[in-house]
Amino acid sequence: MMRVVDAAVLLTSMAIASTDATAQGGSIVVGAKNFTESEILAELMAQVIEEYTDLTVERRVNLGGTMICWAALRAGEIDLYPDYTGTGWATILKEPDKITDPLRAFLHVRHRCLDEFDVHWLDPFGFENTYALVMREAAAEELGIRRISDLAAHSGQFATGFSIEFVDRADGYKGLARVYGLDLAPKAIEHGLAYEAIRTGAIDLMDAYSTDGKLLRYRLRVLDDDLDFFPPYDAAPIVRSDTLAAHPEIRSALAKLAFRISNETSQALNFLVESRGLAVPDVSRAFLEREELVDGVRESAADAVQALGEVLANQPVPGGDRVGRPGLLELARERAGQLLQRLLEHLGLTAAAVLLASIVAVPLGIAITTRSRLRRLALGTAGILQTIPSLALLTFMIPFLGMGVKAAIAALFLYALLPIVRNTYTGIAEVDRDLVDAARGIGMRPRQILRRVQLPLAMRTIMAGIRTATVISIGIATLAAFIGVGGLGQPIVQGLYQNDSHLILLGAVPAALLAIAADVGLGRVEELVQPRV
Repeated sequence: MMRVVDAAVLLTSMAIASTDATAQGGSIVVGAKNFTESEILAELMAQVIEEYTDLTVERRVNLGGTMICWAALRAGEIDLYPDYTGTGWATILKEPDKITDPLRAFLHVRHRCLDEFDVHWLDPFGFENTYALVMREAAAEELGIRRISDLAAHSGQFATGFSIEFVDRADGYKGLARVYGLDLAPKAIEHGLAYEAIRTGAIDLMDAYSTDGKLLRYRLRVLDDDLDFFPPYDAAPIVRSDTLAAHPEIRSALAKLAFRISNETSQALNFLVESRGLAVPDVSRAFLEREELVDGVRESAADAVQALGEVLANQPVPGGDRVGRPGLLELARERAGQLLQRLLEHLGLTAAAVLLASIVAVPLGIAITTRSRLRRLALGTAGILQTIPSLALLTFMIPFLGMGVKAAIAALFLYALLPIVRNTYTGIAEVDRDLVDAARGIGMRPRQILRRVQLPLAMRTIMAGIRTATVISIGIATLAAFIGVGGLGQPIVQGLYQNDSHLILLGAVPAALLAIAADVGLGRVEELVQPRV
């Protein structure tokens, strides 16, 4: 069994560009959360490390929320990533006390993380990206709302949508509601989609990051945090001690970025990616060239260099910037090579998981036809696994299998078990008993009856289970992007936080077509294995 698992993992790894993230030899892994600014900061760190050291840098972006990145860092799956002191204070260290002093917050987080987790917070980038509540300008003006405390008197008069992580964070809505006495009944919504929802009027109030590039695009009112609820959120690189010990040159390389990025610059960089559709590597390179932190000029970043200068010199008027993005077909042509790679990654993940599930589930389905206790246990366990949210199951796999191909395949494998086990059992159990008795009557042994009578007659039902498991796995595999595995979920996730519907479709349409193709192909196999009458 282990040989099969190893072979499947090897097969998938050949299709997936990034293998398990470990810092070995002359390479390190830079991670990022699944929002624009985090990816830009990670890219800036990666480029300065490449510029000032001999290290090879692997990027692992779109890694879900804070705790996925933090868990990956602690497990050694990534070596460094950018985070914020307020997040370190409230989410990582779970400090119950309120803090408003940025320096005290940074020093406290730095000391505790080093002492307790052996993780270094290096010198900050120079800007703060705090949480903020923003409201549609028209709705805020109509209700006379300018401060967060004004919201309490108008509960129920507007629709609220908060990002999924913000809803449950102590430094998010939970703590905010307690301090301000709010009862807003917010909807949980993906952060990038919230901007589109507030633009169309589907919601009136949402959480935002103070350096969001989209704040330069939409007409929104940033509400004053008049009770100083939100802690300081100074951005800084955080690095594993083992990584710094092995590669001390990283510290001096990252020091080039210390206190070099202002709030306005960070917002401009975000804006160029989110609203102008420029690539993160080009925008990051544009900043480094502008700051003279790298030698030479990269031709691919020329447009980003010009655009960054224009935005910093003349900040866009909210609601006035409508620079077009490439259409879906044009985007597909531009990224044809990347799209093919993502498709192969997705296909590799799904094929490996369903193959392993079939190897385990078909024999198990056969075994439970004559063992009622085992049947209840197997079907019950497989059914429970189906109830675990997909992203949660992927996250649970990280401590055991690391953050990469193995974790993704394991999660997909568990989801694929139920339909295959159930259909195998059902197909064999529904074989006409008269046929089984007849086979037994002519002297066939139980194994011969299984091989020559029951399995051939049940094969179409078994294939239907494999077919269902494959289609389910193709859909769930899009979530593998949240643990840095890639696949067709990668453009979907990027499109979500960049609010780019074409980018979302660039991943969603091929995933849907792949599911249809797999369903049709396996349906044909299902017909072929049906015994001729």
